Amino acid sequence: MEKVWLKRYPEGVPAEIDPDKYGSLVEMFEESVAKFADLPAFVNMGQTITYRRLEEQSRAFAAYLQNELKLEKGDRVAVMMPNLLQYPIAVFGILRAGMTVVNVNPLYTPRELEHQLKDAGAKAIVIVSNFAHTLEKVVYDTPVKHVILTRMGDNLGLAKGTLVNFVVKYVKKLVPKYNLPGASSMRHALAKGRYLQYIKPTIKSGDIAFLQYTGGTTGLSKGAMLTHRNMLANVEQCLGVYGPRLQEGKEFVVTALPLYHVFALTVNCLLFMRIGGYNLLISNPRDIPGFVKEIKKYPFTCITGVNTLFNALSNNPDFAAINFDRLKLTIGGGMAVQRAVAEKWQQMTKVPLLEGYGLTECSPLVSVCPYDLVQYNGSIGLPVCSTEIRLVDDEGNVVRELGQPGEMQVRGPQVMAGYWQRPEATAEVIQDGWLCTGDIATCDEQGFFKIVDRKKDMILVSGFNVYPNEIEDVVAMHPKVMEVAAVGVPHKVSGEVVKLFVVRKDPLLSEEDIIAHCRKHLTAYKVPKLVEFRDELPKTNVGKILRRELRDEELAKAQ
Repeated sequence: MEKVWLKRYPEGVPAEIDPDKYGSLVEMFEESVAKFADLPAFVNMGQTITYRRLEEQSRAFAAYLQNELKLEKGDRVAVMMPNLLQYPIAVFGILRAGMTVVNVNPLYTPRELEHQLKDAGAKAIVIVSNFAHTLEKVVYDTPVKHVILTRMGDNLGLAKGTLVNFVVKYVKKLVPKYNLPGASSMRHALAKGRYLQYIKPTIKSGDIAFLQYTGGTTGLSKGAMLTHRNMLANVEQCLGVYGPRLQEGKEFVVTALPLYHVFALTVNCLLFMRIGGYNLLISNPRDIPGFVKEIKKYPFTCITGVNTLFNALSNNPDFAAINFDRLKLTIGGGMAVQRAVAEKWQQMTKVPLLEGYGLTECSPLVSVCPYDLVQYNGSIGLPVCSTEIRLVDDEGNVVRELGQPGEMQVRGPQVMAGYWQRPEATAEVIQDGWLCTGDIATCDEQGFFKIVDRKKDMILVSGFNVYPNEIEDVVAMHPKVMEVAAVGVPHKVSGEVVKLFVVRKDPLLSEEDIIAHCRKHLTAYKVPKLVEFRDELPKTNVGKILRRELRDEELAKAQ
């Protein structure tokens, strides 16, 4: 591993980091808010909060949790909101009170929300009123004793906040009726907390900072126990590989991915807080015209996202007109970055789209493409500092041959403590200190890893392994294709065949056009046999295409 490291990573990137540089995330937070007190920390809908103000408000919130709600160290507090200024205030308040943050997807159904709140044993929840109707349906069947409500505009100042709250509720009608007697407001919590005594608890590095639930794209949602040390290690690892490119107090990062997603939480929120960065929070990244209008106001230096976001942006004419002179870092994760998207992004911005790889269980970053990479190379890069990756075959033997696929296993200080109250599931995924990712990868002579696919997503055509990522990459190269997903569907002769689901850029694009294109780039058994055109593809809230949902639809038809 060391030879690979020295061979390929640019100068200044360390092979190892110190995961114990800070005793807790609170210690890191306190250092940053003191060091960068008068610098802007977060901006949302035109309203900015400085590091000093973030310190004051998060301290007030921590005091409220401790004194008014009588919550104790280690208690779980859920946070259910999109990217708003209230998010960092709530999260750092919870952490400063010595409690555990349970991030909740605001788009959860009542069933999903009930499962997570019960599973986590959450005693309190901070929630935006837009989603209070979902909570109302299940709250009495969960351990939640305290509900803290906030509205979209509550931290935007009196005039703007009042206007935003009015428009959201009465014009856009985004706040369905709800009834949550006994709920208090976050405004009240912050006002009261200012006059209560905050008692800093003793937090150990092994204490759980976040219960981060897996996205559910691979089955039952489980809570990954991410300790303060796990998260701190990953922040230092991010700083190790990207740090030489970043300047303290000078960076402006665009955060379109929701902060409740572990990628944005670690890379955007924690890493940029560590270096005194300025963070633009986008509340609704699906509104691409609104998103583009917002980011045009700011001289951003960094942006993170998923493939679908970069694809949508690079197809937006207003985005193409932006001046990208200050942009220095674009990081893609959460799903595979497609070559066609990466190449168009670089052509437009003159900055390479650096693909990284991670998973909830690793806080999340495992590998990244070096920041000096000249252009997209189809890989997920090299292991981050203090991280080992190995590939194993179906019999559990370590793969020694370059280019030979195997399941990727990871070892490093960012690997979770385990799944919350699921020792059997933990034992299944962590073996002899190695985390089994369930992802199939290859490694080349320079040490670059490439994901071939997930074990479950692999399609078996007449005994041949077909990987959806490869098919999707080829189809995405077609100039008339907007988005694509490939799944395996049952077939009497070959066991399975490849079916494509395609969103068109050009309505004249036909099934024959796509098949002909695939025949040019793929061997016969990989060529899709079926093509279905759709207006949109099912996605998670962070834009990851849900192949499983499409596959389940096909299986239901076959029965």
